[in-house]
Amino acid sequence: MQIVFMNRLVKESGSDESRAEVWIGEAEGAWKLGWRDMHDSGEVQESIWYEGGSWNEMLYIYRHELAVKLGQGFRPLIDGILLDGEDQKGRSQSIQKLYCYSELNYQELLYNELCAWRRKKAAAERKAPYFIATNRLLRLISTFVPMTVEELLQLPGVGENKAAEYGADVLNITSGQERSHSFPLDWVHDMLDEHTYESWVYKQKELKYKQDLDKYRTKQMLLRGISEGKRLEHMEQESSLTRRELVESLEQLEKEGYDVDTLIAGELQEMPQSEQSEVWNAFEELGDALLKPILQRVYGQEAAAGSVMELRYERLRLIRMRFRREGESRRNAG
Repeated sequence: MQIVFMNRLVKESGSDESRAEVWIGEAEGAWKLGWRDMHDSGEVQESIWYEGGSWNEMLYIYRHELAVKLGQGFRPLIDGILLDGEDQKGRSQSIQKLYCYSELNYQELLYNELCAWRRKKAAAERKAPYFIATNRLLRLISTFVPMTVEELLQLPGVGENKAAEYGADVLNITSGQERSHSFPLDWVHDMLDEHTYESWVYKQKELKYKQDLDKYRTKQMLLRGISEGKRLEHMEQESSLTRRELVESLEQLEKEGYDVDTLIAGELQEMPQSEQSEVWNAFEELGDALLKPILQRVYGQEAAAGSVMELRYERLRLIRMRFRREGESRRNAG
């Protein structure tokens, strides 16, 4: 095996120092990725992270596993080790430090109260809760406790429109709270030590790379399943994904230009052609941005519930993929 990449890392803990190496090797077209813990006694403990023929899969695993080690306190002798080109400077770093501080110091009771408000507001407006406010924004609010619209607007994720729409509700909740700090929030930079911030940044990278790895593996599983003529039921049994998650991944494949029609045809073969035509006509009349109007047009205002509803929505999404692809073909031809 030929080593094509290696970097050494150190982890300082008081007067002790741990040393390690991350490496990539190649032999006859197969890749091998590993980690070595190097002890003062001369003992070396080696872990193999990946062994196989896919450079892309290996790279996803490399980034994720390395981010875990960096989050544990290891630091590379040569920077740029993640190869992702991400560089947090200036305003971006200031915002990230606000997120970091809030995730480590938010008030749980206030956060839970804000979550309860969001649930009620989302139900009343028939919106997904994250359209009202993300978990990250609610943690910011529960940490820094804004008392005025001007202070609320200093939190990342709050613009004029959101402040106008939901600011009064939020400030009504925060007005009775105590706080031991002030706005503006430039004091956070001094309160947050660099080691804590770096560890938090690497934890975010770990989560991001885990999501990237999961998406890659799902994509490869779907492509294999399509080539082998499998149905969603089989792929659901072979993975930890729900049918909804599989269909969402299938939509992404279709957007990327992959031919997924074989799988779509298999899933729709039990749906009467007349029903498919009704759905298609509804898309032509109402557009394909939202599925609920299509559901109500085809099946009525009371369009069933439970598993029947889930099946209908799934079929609408499958037909929408075909509808969008045909529309794209017409636009390209024109």
